[in-house]
Order: sequence, then structure tokens, then C-alpha cells
Amino acid sequence: MIQTLTAPAPAPLYVELARSLEQLIEQGTLRPGHRLPSVRRMSLQRDVSISTVLQAYTLLENRGWVEARPQSGYYVRPRLPMHAPEPRMARPMAKPSYVGVNDLTAEVLTLATDPSYVPFGAACPHHSLFPTKKLARILAAVGRNDHTLLGRYAMSSAYDPLTREIARRYLQAGCPLPHDELVVTIGCAEALHLALRAVAKPGDTVAVETPTYFGFLETIQSLNLRVVEIPTGPRTGICLDATRDALANNDIKALMVMPSYSNPLGSCMSDEHKENLYKILAEFDVPAIEDDVYGDLHFGERRPKPLKAWDTDGRVLLCSSFGKTLAPSLRVGWCAPGRYLERVRRLKFTTTLGTPVVLQKTISDFLRNGGYDHHLRSIRRAYHHQLHLFSQAILRHFPEGTRISRPDGGFVLWIEMPPGVDTLRLHRDALKHKINTAPGALFSVKDRYKNCLRMNCGLPWGELIEAALKTLGELAKKQL
Repeated sequence: MIQTLTAPAPAPLYVELARSLEQLIEQGTLRPGHRLPSVRRMSLQRDVSISTVLQAYTLLENRGWVEARPQSGYYVRPRLPMHAPEPRMARPMAKPSYVGVNDLTAEVLTLATDPSYVPFGAACPHHSLFPTKKLARILAAVGRNDHTLLGRYAMSSAYDPLTREIARRYLQAGCPLPHDELVVTIGCAEALHLALRAVAKPGDTVAVETPTYFGFLETIQSLNLRVVEIPTGPRTGICLDATRDALANNDIKALMVMPSYSNPLGSCMSDEHKENLYKILAEFDVPAIEDDVYGDLHFGERRPKPLKAWDTDGRVLLCSSFGKTLAPSLRVGWCAPGRYLERVRRLKFTTTLGTPVVLQKTISDFLRNGGYDHHLRSIRRAYHHQLHLFSQAILRHFPEGTRISRPDGGFVLWIEMPPGVDTLRLHRDALKHKINTAPGALFSVKDRYKNCLRMNCGLPWGELIEAALKTLGELAKKQL
């Protein structure tokens, strides 16, 4: 008996439509940030039903090709380059070392405020990304409604309505925090400083990721502490095996870590990775100082849980601020110190007395008005889009063999160029062209990352940015 082969059933119309749109995106006909035709218009163009178009758009959204924007429609999502190799992970550090920070950090940060320089060096987003006019109106109203706030000291560690809003947001992220155990600080920098002082004394050793945020190293140096660097991957975060080895072989008093979109790598640890890290910390009875300042800047559907979510005995001191998301100049941050609450409160009082209530109330009123989530969606889209444009331009203009991170949140890129490039020399050459950079040497206490740099992508794209990246690439190629 002869069997006849039956032709496979044709794909549903919405799948065919989604495939054709995917091809247009892959070919560059529809570019990141472009708006897709409205559902009704696409229905007329392709002669299909509205429900078919909706199913196709939903499928594209689920696959990460497009994103829905409320009251606006569907837009092509930025996609970071997948063909470029990622930066390599460093080797473990042999023994603890004191930090020797030079004047380069101060130079990079000072030039970041000079409008005549292209500010690639400091991780400072452009002011146009923040709701400054609305915040200014709220700040003025706060002063008018209670002018006595301007004439008295802030003597308490926190403004209750603000800590309630912060705790509510963390509860939504799967991390319950008692609002009355939050200490409001002058930015995340003070929170980290207080946390370090609460768990370590001069001469002690703390562990950090490598590469690590140079602000950590500055704070560690100011407290006369030693440091052990632990290798960190550009995707998965801090290496757990290296962490265990470091804790086993050194008398480490604390681990400073950025589990969600670390600076400078942009890595984000998975929930399983964070849980296992906490178990290692508990095994060796070591506290963790967690910098969560980039946690709200995720590009996916769900905000990553902080390491603090697994904290059952108060060993995690969670630090963050609104500096990267809402209002850098208001300098409002916080610390959830866990078992070190009273120590941090006392240190806060003896250091700065308190954080100005007028600033806390301004942030609190903004959060209570309900505009923060809308603003976060907007700024995440901007950061995501800018990372894509920066990545593409870097691959176009930088030397062949350049490696680049692919973060799923935040707004910084870690770039590893061929070994012949010296980014400290590149920094000096770039300053002559009014371009400020952050050389890799800033991000380690050892002589590492000579051919690396961190790129601030929190800048609106334009011809000036493209030209500056092209200049950087040309200067780097000259070294080769």
C-alpha cells in the first residue's frame, strides 16, 4: 500500500504576519525606536482582521522584537549586538592590598560637570531624562506650604512617608523591608560609607567584584581598609567559586557587591546565583553591602530581586538612591542595614545629623502622586535605546577585536579593546579633543584593565556623540 505524504499545515495568519515583520526588523527596514503601523492600519495594509494583527504584535512582543507603549502603540525594541564577543573575566587576586587611588578619579568626575567636554567618563545621565520641571514645582510647593522646613535641622534618620514609599516598592519587587528600619542618607555614597564603617575598622579587609565601581575603592581607601578583588563575569556576576576561595583564605569582614546591573560590567545575577551567594556568606558569617542603585533600570518585564530578598538574619546592608532614576542633584538615598541598624543610625547622626526633610518630602510627594512608574518606563526605554546605539557605533568605529558587554539594564558599557591599546593614554589624547573617558585602571587596585574603559551611555544620541565615538576609535587605532 502506497502512503502519500501530506503537506504540513500552513502557519496561522498571525504567525506569517509576525515572521514578515521580523524580517523587516532584521533587514533594518524597521529600525530600533520605529513605531509599527497602528493595529487598524496594519489590518487594512495586509488585509487581515484586527485580531490577527493583535496576535502578531503580541507574539513579536513576547519574542522581544517590539514593545508596547501605553497610549502610543508598538515600537521596535533595541537589540544589543549579539555577534560581538564579551569582555573576559579577570583572574583571582593573590592577596589583599591597600587601595592607592590617584587624582584620575577626581579629574574624570570634575570634567563630567564641564559642558565643553563630552561626558563619557562619569556615570551621570543627561538632565533631560529626568522630570526636573515637575520636581521643581513640588520642591517649591513643599517650601511654600511649610517654610519652617528650611529653618530647622533634620535630626531624625528618616522621613516616615518616604520610607513607607520605598518599602512599598521593595515589597512589589519581592523584598519585604520594614519601613521603620530604613535610614535615609545623602545619596547612595553616604549609605555605602556608613555601611562600611558599621562592619569594618581600619586595617580590615573587604572583598569587591573586579572590575568594580571606582567609588567603592575611593571609600575603602578613605577608611584605610584593604581589599580583595573577586573575578566577575559580564553576564552572570560575581564568581561563586572564587568568592568561596577568597572567604576561606582571607579574614574578610564584608563583601561589597552590585548583583543587579553592576557598574561597570552591567552583569545581573540570577535569583539562583544570588541565593547561593547568600548561602556562602552565611556559611562564613560575612555581611554583604549591596549597592542596588541600578535595580529599577531593568529592560525586561520584572525588576530583579535584590540580594536582600534572601536575607534571613540581617547580614545584608542594602544601599540605594534615586540618583540614577529620578533626581541626581537632590541626593536622597537609603540604607536597610538589617542587624546593623542601630550602628548605622548612630554613624549617620554623628556624620551628617540627618538628610534635609525638604528634599525627602519632595521625593515622597512625587512618589505618592503616582508618576514614578510612568517615568521609569520612559527612562528605561531611553537607556535601552541609547545602549543599542552606542554599541553599534563602538563596533563600527573601535579597533577590530574590541569586546563589549551586553547588559540587560542600566546605562553603562564595559569595553575591552585589543591588548595594544592603553586606555590611560587614550584618555589623555581624548581630552585634547574635549572628550572625557573612564580608563580601566580606575576599576581595580591592581595593574589591570589597561586596554579597557567604561562608557557612560546615559546621553541622548546625536551627531556630537557619534563624532566623539569615531574620534575615540581613531585614537585607539593609532596606538595599534
